[in-house]
Amino acid sequence: MYELVQFLLPLLLILPFLIVFLYISKILFSQTLKNLQINQANLPKSYPLIGHLIAAYQQKDRFQWLTKLLTSSPTSSFILHRPFGVESIQTADPTVVEHILKTHFPIYQKGSFQKGVLQDLLGDGIFNADSETWKFQRQVASYEFNTKSLRKFVENVVESELSNRLLPILSEAAKHGTVLDLQNILQRFAFDNICKIAFGYDPEYLSPSLPEAKFAVAFEEAVTISTKRFQAFFPIVWKVCRFLNIGSERRLKQAIFEIREFANSLVRQKKQEMMKASEDKSSLEAGHSDEKFVTDIVISFILAGKDTTSAALTWFFWLLHKNQSVEEGIVKEIRKREKQRKEHSSVFEEVKDMVYIHAALSESMRLYPPVAVDMKEAVANDILPGGIPVKKGTRVSYHPYAMGRSEKLWGPHWAKYQPERWLEVGDEKYRFMHRDLYSYPVFQAGPRVCLGKEMAFLQMKRVVAGVLERFRVIPVVEKGFEPVYVPQLTAKMQGGLPVRIENRTKS
Repeated sequence: MYELVQFLLPLLLILPFLIVFLYISKILFSQTLKNLQINQANLPKSYPLIGHLIAAYQQKDRFQWLTKLLTSSPTSSFILHRPFGVESIQTADPTVVEHILKTHFPIYQKGSFQKGVLQDLLGDGIFNADSETWKFQRQVASYEFNTKSLRKFVENVVESELSNRLLPILSEAAKHGTVLDLQNILQRFAFDNICKIAFGYDPEYLSPSLPEAKFAVAFEEAVTISTKRFQAFFPIVWKVCRFLNIGSERRLKQAIFEIREFANSLVRQKKQEMMKASEDKSSLEAGHSDEKFVTDIVISFILAGKDTTSAALTWFFWLLHKNQSVEEGIVKEIRKREKQRKEHSSVFEEVKDMVYIHAALSESMRLYPPVAVDMKEAVANDILPGGIPVKKGTRVSYHPYAMGRSEKLWGPHWAKYQPERWLEVGDEKYRFMHRDLYSYPVFQAGPRVCLGKEMAFLQMKRVVAGVLERFRVIPVVEKGFEPVYVPQLTAKMQGGLPVRIENRTKS
């Protein structure tokens, strides 16, 4: 019913203009096709005025539909025609990705469309900012990612959360045969970590009782509804609903109120601490007294720290269940490190040297990246590699999910979960082979490359080593079950991942 209203409402609003617009759109559409220099033979038919609307509404899963179109396109790119002459360029071509993320970076920004969609949730936070605002926040955030901070993060924050909360919960589940939602557990783990390292606050979200925090529920709902804004073929619908304060927009408003109340409490607490220790140079100082601006930064930090690593680890444990040989390889590496461990060895150094686990995580994120799609908006006319013309205001989206499924990039066995594709053998041990960032833009690339990449890997590797050293994680699913990848602002596994925990017997 909602989709029917979504389809009819804008048509009723603009009915007096349809006849004139149809004529103009037909001319513009014909000219656009004439200008295109990419093969669109495999694309569904695009019509004047409504573009690919009919084809899109026929799809049960539009995201998988876009993925198939990209992986089957000879150029790995195509133009999606939205209603009323709006075009957006979709790509899985590394040369285009490099063009927009690096060589022509100043032209491709977040833009007005994305800022409008995410303004209510993220405000002017780093993931929704351009130009000087973005540069300022990135410089501030960089204080959190130096070697000293990373070492502290692994040896204090992650180690404490792992030893005192995550492993005891898994141990109890193994003892009593309890089924856990691993995705939920990992989200709680990551949420505690990001709050402790970035804000010095422990929400105790992974305490044994697994409390239902208002903030976490609100955050999930806000991300889901904000994602639907992105996906809407008629943005006027959600804008009208927001103006009238009805439906999902009403729920979004309530959720954002809860989120900002929580974030504001963190900001106030941090300010009080800073008044006592003025030398503190944390990310919340930054020489800024605007509480809303600092709150925007906090919310972006939480989005980055809470959902990305938990999503990556959820899919990793699923893939491990289906690939026992990889699990055996990881356990072998863990046991080898145990034997080599010295009395005063550093957890930080030990985790850094776990090459096979690093490869296994990289491979799982190739198939299931925490961020499925990223979008930029051109602020000037341009021409993409391959001759695709870009007009000012055009949105260009690159798809890490589709790129991870590209035979051109990963060969005929792209569907196989194979950590070895990231490794080479030298001096009787593995060496990790870094891939071109523009073929594997899971952490973005260019000036906006993810500052938290190393922190994320260190956290994930320590979790994997800590869990698999003691336990086996067994999904509780029916035979033939395949989880659904949900591409929100950060990807989710639909319905979570129910698992049983078993103690691992040492051989």
